[in-house]
Amino acid sequence: MILLDTNYGLMTSESEPDFVHHIALFAALLCACIVIGHLLEESRWINESITALAIGLGTGGVILLTSGGTSSHILEFKQEFFFIYLLPPIIFNAGFQVKKKRFFQNFTTITLFGAIGTLVSFAIISLGATRLFPKMGIYYLDMKDYFALGAIFSATDSVCTLQVLNQEETPLLYSLVFGEGVVNDATSVVLFNAITKFDLSDINTFTAFKFAGTFLSLFVLSTLLGVLVGLLCSFVIRTLYFGRNSTDREVSLMILMAYLSYVLAEVFGLSGILTVFFCGIVMSHYAWHNVTINSQVTTKHAFATMSFIAEISIFMYVGMDALDVEKWKFVSDSPRKSFGASGVLFGLIMAGRACFVFPISIMSNLTTKNIDNKIEFKQQITVWWAGLMRGAVSVALAYKKFTGSDEQHMEPANALLITTTIIIVLFSTVVFGLLTKPIINFLFPKSSQPSSPMSIMMPLIGHRLDVEGETGDDDVDETSLETTTNFKVMFSNPTNTIHYYWRKFDDAFMRPVFGGRGFISYVTGTRDVALT
Repeated sequence: MILLDTNYGLMTSESEPDFVHHIALFAALLCACIVIGHLLEESRWINESITALAIGLGTGGVILLTSGGTSSHILEFKQEFFFIYLLPPIIFNAGFQVKKKRFFQNFTTITLFGAIGTLVSFAIISLGATRLFPKMGIYYLDMKDYFALGAIFSATDSVCTLQVLNQEETPLLYSLVFGEGVVNDATSVVLFNAITKFDLSDINTFTAFKFAGTFLSLFVLSTLLGVLVGLLCSFVIRTLYFGRNSTDREVSLMILMAYLSYVLAEVFGLSGILTVFFCGIVMSHYAWHNVTINSQVTTKHAFATMSFIAEISIFMYVGMDALDVEKWKFVSDSPRKSFGASGVLFGLIMAGRACFVFPISIMSNLTTKNIDNKIEFKQQITVWWAGLMRGAVSVALAYKKFTGSDEQHMEPANALLITTTIIIVLFSTVVFGLLTKPIINFLFPKSSQPSSPMSIMMPLIGHRLDVEGETGDDDVDETSLETTTNFKVMFSNPTNTIHYYWRKFDDAFMRPVFGGRGFISYVTGTRDVALT
């Protein structure tokens, strides 16, 4: 009997009472992750990701022993489950919680790190694997598998580094690490989707240009869809102003419209991850300012909470799946191949990041006149280090590509690549995660105080939720810009100049239609409605 037998659900062959028991146990383990993570919070040596992995491994080991070596799972997720239910809240929250002023102040460098850097890393990992894997006796992978590996392991996870960095003491470094991680995730997923949709059996110049066109079209169309859904949500909330009767409708509409953007992208064959990311940015810029103060507080914490639960669920499942007997049976004859492939890929990951982090940092320093915005060498090392860990996005992409459908049995090649992914995620998250704090403290001895939990849960966002706080985050010094409109200033500080003219366009054309900061209700003539 298969319960919740849909294309995107949970799978179990147990009876209904046993299934409910497994759900209860999984929820209890998630609670344990949160409690243990809270107890270990002061040390900052072990974050929730490491805690979830450890609990997953321990639980999987117990289940493996009690089941006689037949299973290590409480629940078995279908491979689509990661993309339909778990990844959307993580990516949407990243876009929704971005502190836009700091993000766009360093937009050029962040884009170079997150987009161009991801492509460089993808090329090095893919081409390196095609050369080195056959020398290890791994001959049964085609070009699409190698390219998929490049996209999968180009996706970074910088949460552990952000936990240690102090946002107040190193604002430039914090914005670079977080900004790169956000853009990197979106670029990796779009690249992965382009690879899965494209025939790479015969690669030539025409195929390469066609692939580049597919990648760019996916990127642009997915972005536009996310912007349109975000603007639609903002327009509806501004026009109807649900808050005059109930904040529940405002919050519900924002959550459902956010998820609708993802589902629509999947329906149209676009990248749902990129769509929901830009939908989050647009909603935070317009829709969030159109709702009541109570709804603002509720939505910010609701989106952050859903993202947090989804992420620790993925890591705990990876911990249990690391002991999955079926996958390891296929590589039991040659376990060295899995560990050898993991070592090769990890070396390529390190080389790939070095090939773009340091050159891009040098280019950024040469074009930046403000000494405070120059990236020091120890900051370059931190950016390089932060991108070495692999997490939820890599896991979801690997499961989607290599676990196969329900009707498809696990193949040796897929089993090898899944076990390799698990090894890299476990090693990078645990070992590198534990080394992050001493390395950061060595590089930045004055940054002894870690950033607060709020800044980790909601990176690059101010701690004040009031209107004036948001106004300060988004505004640049418009007075100084108005008095310096000559071409010399425009070319010496292009980011602030572009931001200045965008704000003029935004205030003149966008905000009157879609609302935003300083929104006044048509119905009541006031911004906020008191709840009764």
